[in-house]
Amino acid sequence: MTTITILGVTLINHFSISEHVTDIISKCAQSLYALKVLRYHEMGDVALMIIFRSVVLANILYVSPAWWGFANSSDKRRLEAFMRRCICLNFYRQDDYTVDQLVANLNDGLFAAVLSNDQHVLRCILPERNTHSYSLRPRRHEHVLTTKCRSCFARQLFKDMY
Repeated sequence: MTTITILGVTLINHFSISEHVTDIISKCAQSLYALKVLRYHEMGDVALMIIFRSVVLANILYVSPAWWGFANSSDKRRLEAFMRRCICLNFYRQDDYTVDQLVANLNDGLFAAVLSNDQHVLRCILPERNTHSYSLRPRRHEHVLTTKCRSCFARQLFKDMY
């Protein structure tokens, strides 16, 4: 089994992201311990939540648009279980976004930034335009994919179709 780390994201030769998720949860658990120590020294809950978002949540969401498509349901469940633990420890509110919703928001923001920037060469990233005169279902765009792709752009284009 070959493991490679690119910009802090650990990939296995089968494009499994499980080891990366394990690393993230391990690092974030260490940060939770530090937050518990700060709480013991009477730091306020609002300050702890801000630190949690800046450190723990930032670690979880780091380059998530790049690796989220390779995460299987087990990886996503582990991340959600970790977030439930953070809710129980009162570092994150239950009515805040789930990890899945946070990643979806990041994907939306990234995609909007790419589409609005004239410096990007979209022909290299986006698939060909649909030239069919018929439409089987309404779409928010006129792009088609020829193969199943897990990139953040492909997921963004076809998120309402799956």
